[in-house]
Amino acid sequence: MSAHPTGAAGFLHRYEGLRMRLPGARLPFVAALRDQAAEAFRTQGFPTRRVEAWKYTDLRPVADAGFDEALTAVDSAPDLPPAHGTARAVFVDGRFRPDLSALDGLPYAVESLAMALPGLDGRLGALARVEAQPMAALNTMLFEDGLVVTVPAGAAGGVLDLVSIGTASERPEAFHPRHLIRLGAGASLTIIETATGPEGARYLHNPVYEVEVAAGATLTHARLQQEAPRAFQLATAYARVAEGGTYDNFTLNAGGRLVRNEIHTVLAGPNAACHMNGAQLLRDGQHADTTTVLDHAAPDCASRQTYKTVLMGRSRGVFQGKIHVHQVAQRTDGYQMNQALLLSPEAEIDSKPQLEIYADDVKCSHGATVGEIDAEQLFYLRARGIPEPRARAMLVEAFLKEAVEGVQDEAARAALDAAITGWWEKAA
Repeated sequence: MSAHPTGAAGFLHRYEGLRMRLPGARLPFVAALRDQAAEAFRTQGFPTRRVEAWKYTDLRPVADAGFDEALTAVDSAPDLPPAHGTARAVFVDGRFRPDLSALDGLPYAVESLAMALPGLDGRLGALARVEAQPMAALNTMLFEDGLVVTVPAGAAGGVLDLVSIGTASERPEAFHPRHLIRLGAGASLTIIETATGPEGARYLHNPVYEVEVAAGATLTHARLQQEAPRAFQLATAYARVAEGGTYDNFTLNAGGRLVRNEIHTVLAGPNAACHMNGAQLLRDGQHADTTTVLDHAAPDCASRQTYKTVLMGRSRGVFQGKIHVHQVAQRTDGYQMNQALLLSPEAEIDSKPQLEIYADDVKCSHGATVGEIDAEQLFYLRARGIPEPRARAMLVEAFLKEAVEGVQDEAARAALDAAITGWWEKAA
């Protein structure tokens, strides 16, 4: 049994006990941010399904779990997933592990958030909205570490692996990493993030990302969510893209018991672009929620969203996508598509696309489809001697291909392809 109360009260109790020991406790701007977040979380608590944005996702399993503070041994050496690039930043139970990382000789700066806090006044919390997103408030209240990435103007950063491993098994633990990513004008970087944990691990991984893409810069952020089967992940990302910049985000939800991927992106300058694509691959008992809010706040911007969900057994998927076109955002080109493939009569998908348009000269569209594997296509493959499991795998992979093809970076696309193939081989 946990030594602390459960629900919001448990996390607030922990904050009161840890507030003077958390990183940055003696920095006035950090203390003020934490106190503001604590008050917001005290007011909001864990959102219920009566809150419209959480209508399809019930957080009672998270609120009732009674998490404790992560107490990973500093000399533990968990198995690491395969590397996709030469640079790697590793976090174990939310804490940066320089001994497992490889960050020498990079053309940009990568720092532990806990160590970099004195220089982050005005940057930390600049994009996150703790008054509106309770999980961001919880993160701001209790973060201990994270990654601070700063790519100078014009630099080509290559590929950075960001690895998060949850290890708790004896008792459920919670960690709240805060990642700040900033690209200077004309810079480029690809981040391939893998979140994972061993079979029996029980934990809450509650990351928040604040992403700034300057004029003409390009950030590719591929997230492979492969958490332990009993784990929870509640991720909130905020991105702001300046004139001519591009933010390319792909999230693969394949692990965890209950996960939510929430992305808020603002296209703040003319000719900015955003690609927010993803796939949810769900087995029996899993629940995955992707929620996106895309603000077209400048003219001549383009956005593309393609999300695919494959559901097996008694699983449930959610997609909520809102495109908000401000009055100033003339000549907006926005596209959004959500498609689901049901492999079981017990699977369920909830889809809620939204358009809110205040400009006159726009081209925006959205759509949603739900279906099963095409019996004729399956028969065609079987008739040519392909075994049924392989035939089904081919059709599922073909269904997912469109979403993955939207990823421009070759290394990120290859990593996603491998993760999708690996998931199906295990699930089939």
